[in-house]
Amino acid sequence: MRLPLYQVDAFTDTLFAGNPAAVVPLESWLPDAVMQSIAAENNLAETAFFVRDADEWFIRWFTPANEIDLCGHATLASAFVIRNFINHDATEFIFRTKVAGALRVFYADDLYTLDFPTRAPQAIDVHPDLIPALGGPQPELVQAARDWFVVYKDAATVRALSPDFALLNGVGRMTIVTAPGDEPGVDFVSRFFAPMDGIPEDPVTGSAHCTLIPYWAERLGKDMLEAHQVSARGGRLHCRLLGDRVHIAGRAVLYLEGTIHV
Repeated sequence: MRLPLYQVDAFTDTLFAGNPAAVVPLESWLPDAVMQSIAAENNLAETAFFVRDADEWFIRWFTPANEIDLCGHATLASAFVIRNFINHDATEFIFRTKVAGALRVFYADDLYTLDFPTRAPQAIDVHPDLIPALGGPQPELVQAARDWFVVYKDAATVRALSPDFALLNGVGRMTIVTAPGDEPGVDFVSRFFAPMDGIPEDPVTGSAHCTLIPYWAERLGKDMLEAHQVSARGGRLHCRLLGDRVHIAGRAVLYLEGTIHV
């Protein structure tokens, strides 16, 4: 069997930046074990698989280790692939998911805007290994939604973190770290760690902004926000809070087009 494969750098307009995602369009679903093996072989933060259903698309995302419930950058990359290789006139994309409900992506002026659910952080008992695993000073706040949500005083602290990933692997959740922005026009910075999913540090994490946006919108008293994920590759996200939804916008560039033989 021959399957098309695309690798797209998302949340960037520059090759070799942002977050690389693999995208595999399918005529029908493969066995889960095969999709997981393809994702492990690709060895990227996520591989997205989608199947067309009339004017909608059912999408699933796999890390090298397991299937996950929601992924932003690979959804943006999937919309990019649909527009550039399947339907060149498409400007709105509806993705159905197993857990996260219906997701929409809008395209205009070379920008892809994700319409995702909010996941505001809440107070929670903190795992005793979380802060030692992150290796930095005591944070200002620790809460959680899907992920641990750790707020530090300044962006320099976030940039300087060097986690103990073996220890972080045991804290039960993926981890967002964040602080106020330290660059002109940047409202907040973040990093994202997910060693239990085979991703020590994710370069740019759209789904994390489902939690980051409602927090920073309330704290800063504004609904339009500019975000910078300060990983080694880095990525910029244009953000907006809309009630119980968030808009997360960015660009994408194609790195690779090929064929999988399975």
